[in-house]
Amino acid sequence: MKKWNLPRIDSKSAVIALTVLALLYFIVLPLAVLIWDSVMVDGTFDLSSYAAVYSQKVNLKALRNTVEISLLVMLLSVLVTFPLAWLIGRTDLPGRKKFRTILVASYMIPPYVGAIAWTQLLNPDVGYLNQLLKTLFSLSQAPFNIYTRGGMIWVLTLFYSPFAFITISRAMEKMDPTLEEASRIAGASPLKALWDVTLPLMAPSILAGGLLVFIGSGSCFGIPAIVGMPGNIEVLTTRIVSFVYMGDDQGIRNATTLAVSLMFLANGLLFFMSWLMGRKDYTTISGKSTRPVLVELGRWKGLATFFVGLYAFLAVILPLGSIVMTSFMVSMSKGIRLDNFGIDAWIPVLENSQYLDCIWRSLGYAFLSACIGTVLALFVAYLSVKTRVPGRSLPDILVMVGGSTPSVVIALALIIFFSGNYGLNLYSSMWILIVSYLVKYMTMSVRTIAASLSQVSSSLEEAGLNAGADWLRICKDIIMPLIAPSIVAGWFLIFMPSFYELTMSNLLYGSDTQTIGVLLYELQTYADTQNASVLSVIILVIVMVGNLILNKVSKGNIAI
Repeated sequence: MKKWNLPRIDSKSAVIALTVLALLYFIVLPLAVLIWDSVMVDGTFDLSSYAAVYSQKVNLKALRNTVEISLLVMLLSVLVTFPLAWLIGRTDLPGRKKFRTILVASYMIPPYVGAIAWTQLLNPDVGYLNQLLKTLFSLSQAPFNIYTRGGMIWVLTLFYSPFAFITISRAMEKMDPTLEEASRIAGASPLKALWDVTLPLMAPSILAGGLLVFIGSGSCFGIPAIVGMPGNIEVLTTRIVSFVYMGDDQGIRNATTLAVSLMFLANGLLFFMSWLMGRKDYTTISGKSTRPVLVELGRWKGLATFFVGLYAFLAVILPLGSIVMTSFMVSMSKGIRLDNFGIDAWIPVLENSQYLDCIWRSLGYAFLSACIGTVLALFVAYLSVKTRVPGRSLPDILVMVGGSTPSVVIALALIIFFSGNYGLNLYSSMWILIVSYLVKYMTMSVRTIAASLSQVSSSLEEAGLNAGADWLRICKDIIMPLIAPSIVAGWFLIFMPSFYELTMSNLLYGSDTQTIGVLLYELQTYADTQNASVLSVIILVIVMVGNLILNKVSKGNIAI
């Protein structure tokens, strides 16, 4: 009999091939089917669905609201965070490290929890802050109403501006200080050096931070749903969810059309940013010393400290204080009194099996997502950094596309693709939730692991091969121990956002797969303020503990 000599496939090639196939199947195909369904009607290319959807004033207004509100949030975020980043990173401002920790902490707060906090503070009828201002100034009506366009912009700015602050402050710390120092030696004042030197050099980071804020606020569902919808302010994300909830074919088709519009808006901006930055040279890091001489604020130190402290209070301390205070109130009707505080509201929550099930379920889903995602991220990062295979950057690009795609778009794509029409049927199962978390949150894990892999010498792997070990053994015994802190950090970067995720979970959960984010959103929707506050505090505690572990493991280099 004739023997066939089949080519030998080594473990490295097999693992990489399976990883690429998994990314294609779970990221590319669902998004491709979503786009296909939006432009094809009965097998024919047809854009009539776009004309039909945008001929409705409510959808056109939602699109306009999305763009206008996101632009305003982006501009406000940059205008606020650039001076904050400069004051904290480049001046002798007192308590700079503490202020940085407080401002970055708002990045850890789930946006919908921040929205709940501000509805408690600025509700026109019972808001704590409104009640206080009415009493202090003898006002007949509340001075603020959170359920307005301005209220929505306020909350979005507070909880998405950390995107800009982190981006700008990191770039500012690494910028070559000699250019600023030369400007100062030439006689320029600190403000003139800031305007003429620092600001132009920081342009790419400012643009990058601003666009991240634009995309984040435009893709957000929690804040528009909790703050905007009660005031009849619709954006694309809330319209998409409303159409999905209709449940019929026309509703899904309308949702698909809006989702594709939102996807192209978000990803188009990201690729435009990459193209724009690639056209100019913005070298701000050199081989020289990158330790800038701190600018002395002098007589402005007090005012600057007050400005930074006020922002930190409004962005973090005040909303967190509202959530915590509400969770310990005995009775909401009695208001803020010393004899009205206790743990009475906590006991029913901690004894409620539905609530506890949601918490444990969310922890379990986040754990599985983080474990699977970290393994995939390791292989994607290895392929990108440690091989010379043609197309090795493709998986990294696919992961980036998934991470940059709005959550509501990912959820709708998975609903359409995994409803049994294209093979797997994961609808309403825990696996469709886990897939959505992987698609959305693997990006940061890949980046973190890739950064560490680039520092591992290839000679170590070659030594292992020469000793007769296969590639998987080398990964387990050599590579993974060397980059263990980054692997753990990458694990937490998937685990924490998956734990408190709302938008995708709200569209993908079933009767037996409700998560903590969905439960909290429903409690807030049905005006169960105290239980919502208790669950919010539990979420915040878990996220902050996770962040402390991540900070410890990464030695302060990585945090949510």
